[in-house]
Amino acid sequence: MNNPKIGIRPTIDGRRRGVRESLETQTMNMAQSVKKFLEGSLCYPNGEAVACVIADSTIGGVKESLDCQQKFRQENVGLTITVTPCWCYGTETMDMDPTLPHAVWGFNGTERPGAVYLAAVLAGYAQKGIPAFGIYGRDVQNSDDTAIPKDVQEKLLTFAKAGLAAAQMKNTAYLSMGSVSMGIAGSVVKDDFFQEYLGMRNEYIDMSEFTRRIEEEIYDKEEYQQALAWVKENCHEGSDNNPEGNKWEKDELAQQWEFVVKMALIARDLMIGNPRLAELGFGEEAQGHSASVAGFQGQRQWTDHFPNGDFLETFLNSSFDWNGPRRPYIMATENDSLNGVTMLFNYLLTNTAQIFADVRTYWSPDSVEKVTGYRLSGAAEDGLLHLINSGSACLDGTGQQSIDGKPVIKPYWEVTDEERQHMLESTQFRPATKEYFRGGGFSTNYLTRGGMPMTMARLNLVKGLGPVLQIAEGYSVELPADVHEKLDDRTDPTWPTTWFAPVITGEGAFTDTYTVMNNWGANHGAISYGHIGHELIALASILRIPVNMHNVAEERIFRPKAWGLFGTADTEGADYRACQAYGPLYK
Repeated sequence: MNNPKIGIRPTIDGRRRGVRESLETQTMNMAQSVKKFLEGSLCYPNGEAVACVIADSTIGGVKESLDCQQKFRQENVGLTITVTPCWCYGTETMDMDPTLPHAVWGFNGTERPGAVYLAAVLAGYAQKGIPAFGIYGRDVQNSDDTAIPKDVQEKLLTFAKAGLAAAQMKNTAYLSMGSVSMGIAGSVVKDDFFQEYLGMRNEYIDMSEFTRRIEEEIYDKEEYQQALAWVKENCHEGSDNNPEGNKWEKDELAQQWEFVVKMALIARDLMIGNPRLAELGFGEEAQGHSASVAGFQGQRQWTDHFPNGDFLETFLNSSFDWNGPRRPYIMATENDSLNGVTMLFNYLLTNTAQIFADVRTYWSPDSVEKVTGYRLSGAAEDGLLHLINSGSACLDGTGQQSIDGKPVIKPYWEVTDEERQHMLESTQFRPATKEYFRGGGFSTNYLTRGGMPMTMARLNLVKGLGPVLQIAEGYSVELPADVHEKLDDRTDPTWPTTWFAPVITGEGAFTDTYTVMNNWGANHGAISYGHIGHELIALASILRIPVNMHNVAEERIFRPKAWGLFGTADTEGADYRACQAYGPLYK
């Protein structure tokens, strides 16, 4: 995955003999302020500070605009922010690249008409069919004020995060490991969607590639021995939940541990490559598939005979493994490419590990009380969604990281050794349920700590419409232990559970918790730490993907200015109309 830079374009009134000269310092100071702010606020997925590039000079006309464009191409710029305190010649100074996300900050000052330029250039963008985000501070500033107001900061960050996410996934791949799992529509990988909407390519392997690499020992055997020893020491094998007469033998489990560790190494190597393989004589395999996200089919052809993919999916999605802390490798269960892409969206916006889960059950307050005698309250007073799958959620989802005593999920470089140990201690790897997984394996079993702000999202494809995104912000909930056990035992207690309470607005799809469940578009969801719905909405608008349901407050939503020209009273309808009019970003 590349690390695209943010290009900052200081535009200026091109009139010489006093006008331009008087504005040079102020205009360039705006660009420097934005550069300093963004580089001090944002990081790439590898933990490095985001890099910004400023044009070599202020931009007063076409020549300087084209010079800037040429520099940005050489510098791997993936998005642009134009800044100005004054009037400029709109269509002469604008960035005309239709494949890059654009934003314009027009300084709110009275000495020069920065707001007038902002309105003029955004009108030009709309007329030319190039969406651009408009940033205009609420309060008037003095001309010598180099501070960035808080409301402007928020919009800069929302745009920059969304623009970087779009730029980072471009020219990477989705790697399909296997094919369609159990008829799940999301694992029918639609290459036109990836190419036209995300700028990604598609790569495919058969699951037999795993057996080939295991049998021919196409993996780093030294790392395998290190990983297996680490797993034996740190991964706690839970009790076998299978009935008597159907339990796994100890020697079978030992062999399965060896097998799933090899699967994890191979899946990672398939995604990103491994130079060590070239040293071992496997030059082709060493290259990998440049995959920013992948999916493992597993069920059923694989899992009816071989150990399941839960272990490999869990550890690839987590922020560490036997080699120590490292960025997550986004991996979708059951090759659900649409949930995998949603996980990728969440990850690129937050740099944090993601939870993959079934959106399995709506528990009403009355149902919980009937089964357990306990009455839900607080964030869960309107009911709960039971997020649980066959055991492949990231270990970070335990909620065993903390800031100021509160559970969180952090970027990998902020997680402490103690927190990593807590995650492992809070997790059991339970022998697979034979009814589901005849070939064995281990299901990751933990319970997410309550009190974390979380965002659940899902991308769906609709014939005749295309992709749509749905978003639900809410909170993880902690139930009394006996209540959790009674509810959890009704499904499969060997799987990881997150109890999720969406924020209810009383309207539309968020009339109540039942309505959220009833409007969810598929059987899976991607769950991220934090309330990032507004960032997902900004990213969706860049990619021309409409949002069909969300519970994000209107004042937090930031889309390109042209979206308002498609209607202001019905913003959801305007979003659909704008996305349809502009079409996929890369088509």
